[in-house]
Amino acid sequence: MHQSSYDKMASFKEKYLSTKTNEKLKILDIGSCDVNGTYKPIFNVSGWEYYGVDTAKDKNVDIIINDPYSWNKIKSNSVDVVISGQAFEHIEYPWLTILEISRILKPEGLCCIIAPAGGPDHKYPVDCWRFHPDGFKALVKLTKLDVLEVYAQWDSNNYPDGSDVWQDCVLICKKNNNNIFLKIKAFLAYKMLYYSFKIAIM
Repeated sequence: MHQSSYDKMASFKEKYLSTKTNEKLKILDIGSCDVNGTYKPIFNVSGWEYYGVDTAKDKNVDIIINDPYSWNKIKSNSVDVVISGQAFEHIEYPWLTILEISRILKPEGLCCIIAPAGGPDHKYPVDCWRFHPDGFKALVKLTKLDVLEVYAQWDSNNYPDGSDVWQDCVLICKKNNNNIFLKIKAFLAYKMLYYSFKIAIM
């Protein structure tokens, strides 16, 4: 994990979770395998439960999901915070992943996703996407998520590890569970996209 991404996740915690240090929070890190660092130390707060989620058993993985687009082991409306960094560019169908994030978050739950807007090809095992702010906004349109903040690091911050090359793009959302229209739209979108995907790969 590059330093600029770690710093942006730390900023998310400070801005959105610093008032919740006395609360019990369940935090899921999607794509958590420790390849070259993790966000886990950021969320090491008494009363907070951090779980790493990935598709294979490895370092910093607590929950293994067999189907990357259907997380049967994780209940709907059961998670307070979902985070993910340097994973979405490696996900072939991120629109299905964002629907699962929307499903598992509790009402008023928060998510923070960081993915590159730039940088060279880096397969793990594939490298499919780069995300701009408008792209992240488009991803959440068929979910129950409201965009709180979205931005990209277009300018250099002179990170000594070369982090600037990735031009991190950050999406921060909150789950809105009050609008019945959004509930129906999100449910239908999930079913349509998920089963269309299943049929397409058969």
